[in-house]
Amino acid sequence: MKIFPAIDLYDGKAVRLLKGRYEDMTIYSENPPEIGKAFAAAGAEFIHIVDLEGARDGTTPNFETVRRIKEESGLFCEIGGGIRDMDVVDRYIEAGLDRVILGTAAVTDRDFAKAAVAKYGEKIAIGIDLRDGYVAIKGWTEQSQETAMEFCRKMQEMGVKTIIVTDISKDGAMKGTNHSLYEELAGAFDMQIVASGGVSTIDDVKRLAAQNIYGAIIGKAYYTGAIDLTEAIAAAE
Repeated sequence: MKIFPAIDLYDGKAVRLLKGRYEDMTIYSENPPEIGKAFAAAGAEFIHIVDLEGARDGTTPNFETVRRIKEESGLFCEIGGGIRDMDVVDRYIEAGLDRVILGTAAVTDRDFAKAAVAKYGEKIAIGIDLRDGYVAIKGWTEQSQETAMEFCRKMQEMGVKTIIVTDISKDGAMKGTNHSLYEELAGAFDMQIVASGGVSTIDDVKRLAAQNIYGAIIGKAYYTGAIDLTEAIAAAE
């Protein structure tokens, strides 16, 4: 299993939200590219980046910071948050990002998502954020009427190879992840499933790896010291 340490960006800073609430924000660094280099020093090969302002507003205010994280870390970097048209996808790919994550747009503009997958193939991932079993959109501020299973089935039919699944109720809460959800999805679909939200102990990492999950995103647990990144990477392997 692959470990994706996360950098969430807001106003050029690395931050974390609790359960997706912008009013519950903790700032961890004023220099996110330095965090990317620390990930590399710990043995990481991948970074999961989210532009929180982009996710909420559909803009790319942290574009330059994202580009610097990629350039200075030298790692495989995927970016999500606010990517709602092909021009933004093109800009990130041209800037060297390895994978672009579509979230809200995959729900609200299926034609765009389909076109992006057709153009870039495995460089496009889909991010699915779940609240009470339903897909949430626009930085988790709105809820759709589509269930996780319905949405994932449509994405697989579209040709999506990688899907990142976040249980909002677990995100940033440091109370464990939703193992039954990931086990169900991994058993039902051929896509690469990435677990996100609540991965807060080495035991979480080991259990997800045993479930044959493709990847796990580690966010708050890294920043609080609850998970040692080098140890997590070893456990995942």
